[in-house]
Amino acid sequence: MLLILLQLLVLVSCAPPRCDPGIRGLCKPAVEEKPKCTDILLSYCDDVGYAQTMFPNLIGHKTREDAEAGAEYLLISVVESLLGGECNPEIRMLGCSVLSPRCEGAKVLKPCRTTCEAVHKKCIHAFEGIEMAWPYFLDCDRFFVSDQEGCYDPLEGLKADQDVEADYSMEILLPEEPTNSMQFTYHSNAQMISILKKTEEECSDIARTYSIGRSIEGRELLVIEFSNNPGQHELLEPEMKYIGNMHGNEVLGRQLLIYLAQHLCSEYLQGNERIQALINTTRIHILPSMNPDGYEVAVSGAQDNNYGDEEGHQYDTWNIGRNNAQNIDLNRNFPDLTSIVYNRRRQKGYRTDHVPIPDYYWFGKVAPETYAVMKWIRSIPFVLSANFHGGDLVVSYPYDLSKHPLERNLFSPTPDDQVFKFLSKIYANAHERMPNENARCGPSRSHSQRGIVNGAQWSSFAGGMQDFNYLHTNCFEVTVELGCDKFPPEEDLFIGWHENQEALLTFMEAAHRGIKGIRKR
Repeated sequence: MLLILLQLLVLVSCAPPRCDPGIRGLCKPAVEEKPKCTDILLSYCDDVGYAQTMFPNLIGHKTREDAEAGAEYLLISVVESLLGGECNPEIRMLGCSVLSPRCEGAKVLKPCRTTCEAVHKKCIHAFEGIEMAWPYFLDCDRFFVSDQEGCYDPLEGLKADQDVEADYSMEILLPEEPTNSMQFTYHSNAQMISILKKTEEECSDIARTYSIGRSIEGRELLVIEFSNNPGQHELLEPEMKYIGNMHGNEVLGRQLLIYLAQHLCSEYLQGNERIQALINTTRIHILPSMNPDGYEVAVSGAQDNNYGDEEGHQYDTWNIGRNNAQNIDLNRNFPDLTSIVYNRRRQKGYRTDHVPIPDYYWFGKVAPETYAVMKWIRSIPFVLSANFHGGDLVVSYPYDLSKHPLERNLFSPTPDDQVFKFLSKIYANAHERMPNENARCGPSRSHSQRGIVNGAQWSSFAGGMQDFNYLHTNCFEVTVELGCDKFPPEEDLFIGWHENQEALLTFMEAAHRGIKGIRKR
């Protein structure tokens, strides 16, 4: 006990003397400097619409040096290159309003939540395109406030500059082309999503994008829809769909569907009566890429192929990127309902529509891309569809699986064979080269007639998507082979669009063929 008391005495004696107001000079009251407005010295924020800021800023940086050393400042300095130039300078201005908030009368003003939310809606897809989360310091609920709380618009200066530029450009020349113009180059998955989102924004009254799922590597399977009432199924308004890039290395269809979405939007806005009538009476769904993972592999393979070996030979890239990231051929991965129909065809009253999926199918390996499209097909009453491939120049129609006991190639028509031939001819005849015999290429030449062929007679296989559409949901789907070059050079993209543009529109209009009505009970 004595030892403990001695230790306490030592500690007390070593402690600094307490402040005693009665002893002059012993106490010096600490003087805290009040924060004050200071000039903005962050180089990436020198063009904001105000001149002064204050530290600590909204995320706690006490000095300009702290702000410049932070990851937040690094992000806004590289955001333009990260997002491919998209949403810049909006994102940078938004970030600066948090890192260098506006200061007036020795008081920090917070930026408006409404502005943050508008930028978030416009730009979130750009971050998702590079698989990056929305930055935490741009949390609209955390760092931004309402108009009632005295906020300011961080894009105010930017909007003023844009207004001046717009006025100036109007004085010089009115733009003749829509802002969302076509670029006849190959687009990455991020660029494709960005184009679809921009198209949705430009034509918000008639277009919307929605996701049906993700690929095995997490890439979004994004659909763009066109309708006079997007998102709503309406009685007597047929629903149709286009699907591209099912095989990742067959890329022309992917590009054509991107161009088609842009074309529908721009032509509708410019008053094209044909396009307006089509969209006002039809619900159109476009999935440009069903296999975005395979596309990435195919692009890498095509780029490597440009170099070749030392002797100038090019590597074989015919099948690079065809399958998904699980090495599954998506056009062999659907339930084989055709075999079920063949086995039942001698039974009285057997059906060839709404054939259920057998339980044993789910014990196999079902790709997430396949499952997403199956759910999509089951959720919307599609009546017409086409999926786009490459490697030949022909329109193929069901059945894809031969009725031959050994599954050898054999003409195997559906009960609706005449309808399928009619639909196939609609696309082939509207194509600039497909019905011409001298334009034929690929293995279909010996079986096709004026650009159309029965799938089982040409190349029999089970688990195809077009047979599943027909047998499970009664949607009439055909397969369009767009040319023998699966990955044509970029200089051929314009030609490909020119050859297929009319066929794409004419086939969509075919959704209105036949009888419409409402069944009364």
